[in-house]
Amino acid sequence: MTTSEHNDQLVALMRKEEQQRQAGYREQALKLFPHVCGRCSREFEGKKLRELTVHHKNHDHDYNPADGSNWELLCLYCHDHEHSGGVQEQRDTDGPTERLNKPSLAHSPFAALGDRLKQSK
Repeated sequence: MTTSEHNDQLVALMRKEEQQRQAGYREQALKLFPHVCGRCSREFEGKKLRELTVHHKNHDHDYNPADGSNWELLCLYCHDHEHSGGVQEQRDTDGPTERLNKPSLAHSPFAALGDRLKQSK
């Protein structure tokens, strides 16, 4: 067996174990908690139940106590919002001046494009 084949098998095994681990705690959480998003209070049933995810409160996916104390059920949207760190909320409260003063938003990769195009001719 080549190193590449061995690595491929190892990665496949790790992915399978991760899927099993996730399926295990998700099933446990769905048995423990009502099928309601812990943030927006939307209720889920039937096919829509797949939109309900397990959020790890301490962000450690390997810490899964059987009592569910590290879990909360969140819909896909609230789960994404939780992991965005409230970035959108900050954008909504910042005015134009505050946005321009932030280094990540003040930089424009096209700022001198016109000059560069003139030079390249």
